[in-house]
Amino acid sequence: MFYNLPKTIADLPETLPIFPLTGAVLLPRCKLPLNIFEPRYLNMVFDSLCNGERMIGMIQPMPSGHTDGPLETYRIGCAGRITAFEETNDGRVLINLTGLCRFRIVEELPLVRGYRRIKTDWLPFATDLIQIQDATISGEEVMRVLAPFFEAHHLRAEWSSLERIAGSDLIDVLAMNLPFPPEDKQALLEATDTAARFTILRQIATLYAARDIDQATDTRH
Repeated sequence: MFYNLPKTIADLPETLPIFPLTGAVLLPRCKLPLNIFEPRYLNMVFDSLCNGERMIGMIQPMPSGHTDGPLETYRIGCAGRITAFEETNDGRVLINLTGLCRFRIVEELPLVRGYRRIKTDWLPFATDLIQIQDATISGEEVMRVLAPFFEAHHLRAEWSSLERIAGSDLIDVLAMNLPFPPEDKQALLEATDTAARFTILRQIATLYAARDIDQATDTRH
């Protein structure tokens, strides 16, 4: 069965199931693999598949010291469509979410079969549904800026293949996958556009690269 992708925010649902997960952010047109095993989130996946929309909202919990009650979340997340689905013999479900559009939480709704739902505001992120390439940023420039971070963290990268990815796409892929703290990933998610996300990415990577180099220097003295 084929599904039409939403073209405007009018095509997006007013309510959305959410999956709060620390350190996991999704950006439009990027893919996020997930291993689902908790009963409430299995319910969420199966309900999403059955209702025809196949959409789940990824959102991060706020840093908190308490464990009682539902976790407070950030107000902004990103909705994705289930574009791949596989059941395992041990009862887990492996899915791929493809990012569609970011959202702001208007209010939280009552639980359904154990999982959380929200009322959404898509309007601030309507341009997420339009694929805009920032031709002023190249993949080579992105990798040049991030080279010190990769080296400080001993991260292996296929430099030549990454440099061939369009700068806008590469920024989003790295924003999702580099090992940054949750609050930094949230800042990248909330950036207004690619240029702003690249500025934040550069600042974060430069900060952590310099700190790690300083720490390595201290240990040698």
